[in-house]
Amino acid sequence: MARRRDRRVYWRSHPVLFPILAATRRWPVLRLGRTVIAHEPEAVRQALTRLPLDRLAEGTTGGAARQYVDDGLLFDQHGDAHRGARRSIADDFATAGVDRLRAVWTEVLDRRLQPLAGGGSVDVVDIVAELAGATACALVGADADPVAVARAAREAGSAGARGHLPALSLPARRRAHMRAAADAAERLTRMLGPTPDSSAMAAMVTVAAVNTTVAGIPRAVAWCADSQLWTYAAEESTRAVLVDELLRVVSPTPLLPRVAGGEGRVGACPVRPGDRLLLVTRHAVDAHRSGPDCQRPAPANVAQLVFGAGPHACPGAKLARAQLADTLAALAPFRPVVVRARAERGAALPGWASLIMRARA
Repeated sequence: MARRRDRRVYWRSHPVLFPILAATRRWPVLRLGRTVIAHEPEAVRQALTRLPLDRLAEGTTGGAARQYVDDGLLFDQHGDAHRGARRSIADDFATAGVDRLRAVWTEVLDRRLQPLAGGGSVDVVDIVAELAGATACALVGADADPVAVARAAREAGSAGARGHLPALSLPARRRAHMRAAADAAERLTRMLGPTPDSSAMAAMVTVAAVNTTVAGIPRAVAWCADSQLWTYAAEESTRAVLVDELLRVVSPTPLLPRVAGGEGRVGACPVRPGDRLLLVTRHAVDAHRSGPDCQRPAPANVAQLVFGAGPHACPGAKLARAQLADTLAALAPFRPVVVRARAERGAALPGWASLIMRARA
């Protein structure tokens, strides 16, 4: 039940791309023209840690960021600038930063989950969107409406994905998506207003944080409900393992598009500068075959690949784990079940447009 339901988010969000990736997963690494598709964990790790990457190329996160703003950003920087920006962001995402932000999202959870106690239902996607928007505003130091911020961030992410991810679409349509993404990012920047960091950096961090959170947490919650894993969620001693396993299985960022910046190898496949790399983290962590198993969890070095690796690892991994853990802990007393779920079409990342849940009778 859990896998069948979760599979819908892939077919609805990107109905062309993900079937192609599924059809090629029998090969650990496969070249199709100038595109190299990596499914095997060591090949994905090798691409992220040993291969020079072009962070400004079209079809990459950095390339997308350059379409929105023209100053240096975490996503398109190189060398010392990139390392310095990552260190600054990592400080906010370290234990002290997470502890500071925890009060923000727990307030949203406590307030928005109250209907469950009275036998009512809640939309987990709406709750997580507010949670993500409020956390992002606190993270970048913005005084803005968290719901409106989350909406603009999701619009920017969705349009950006349609404009940059590989797909069978006409160039004119892709350009229209890119313009829509830039407009949404500009609107988000105005919403956030002056922030301690540059407004462009704040907007890009917000887009990344909101889209990964809104994609990942509701899917993890639905899987937890469908597989009846609330006992693990209720116990602090098992919750951390459940969080890692759920994040591995739902893989909030199931595909990392990159472009090679120099010669090297990905697995047994030679790579040339300019080759497009599709690093399928969902397959690398075996999410397509094995469900969450708290008794025999995946090795940490494999599960971590959903957050990247080496200098390209996501600095927000600790924050993501903490948010999911607190969401599961808040829901566990109600043992909620899924009443209705609707997948989001054309989302930046595979996710639910709505996930209606109520407490188990």
